[in-house]
Amino acid sequence: MKRKSFTLVEIMIVVAIIGLLAAIAIPSFLNARNTSRKNACINNLRQIDGAQQQDMLANGGTAPTLAGVQAYLKQSAGLACPASKTAYTLTDFPPACPSVATYTDHLLP
Repeated sequence: MKRKSFTLVEIMIVVAIIGLLAAIAIPSFLNARNTSRKNACINNLRQIDGAQQQDMLANGGTAPTLAGVQAYLKQSAGLACPASKTAYTLTDFPPACPSVATYTDHLLP
């Protein structure tokens, strides 16, 4: 009775194909994850910027306060950078984030 099994060459070809697919897929996944973190950071900064502007308008143009900014944010505890997990400094105007070098480039006109 003849046994049916895979040869060493066939197994090596399958492993090589899987390695090739992984070499293509892993960098694309990492790039997509970094892009989504950057976009989340930009959206967080836009929310903070809007809350700071609302607080300034409510106080007659004076500098925004931490309590005032938090009152206009949807999250009561504030927001954190998705890449570094550090909280934004809400009293800075405009706010800064280490993952987005030029936040003002992403502001709406």
